[in-house]
Amino acid sequence: MRFVKISQPEIEAVRKLYETVMSYASHGLFFHEGLSLGGDIAGIASKAGEYFETCRRVLIERGWVEDISLGGDEVKVSGSIEATPGNGTETCHRLRGIISKVYEQEKGRRLKFAEVKCASKGASECIFKLEG
Repeated sequence: MRFVKISQPEIEAVRKLYETVMSYASHGLFFHEGLSLGGDIAGIASKAGEYFETCRRVLIERGWVEDISLGGDEVKVSGSIEATPGNGTETCHRLRGIISKVYEQEKGRRLKFAEVKCASKGASECIFKLEG
């Protein structure tokens, strides 16, 4: 398996491009990209055991986060690659999709997380909460 590296400024530039063309509808596209990426991460973790710890390790190794707490109804993230301090709105749409898919695979049912705090809006960390 091969990987490609993309920088935080490049991720920000892609987000801005899509927002220019599609406005906030692009956030749904990013979320669905995250669902797809999360499926791969969940597949790796389901084979490795220690499911949430393996997901955490893969997300850190792949550069999505500096750290993440998984397992409860609230997920705390430090160092999200998607966070752009000073942006004024939540920006971690792919990560929200990844988290949602990781939990869906573990729980065996469709789940969705909302980003309730974001480093892009000045929070010290991004916080995602299970909806419903």
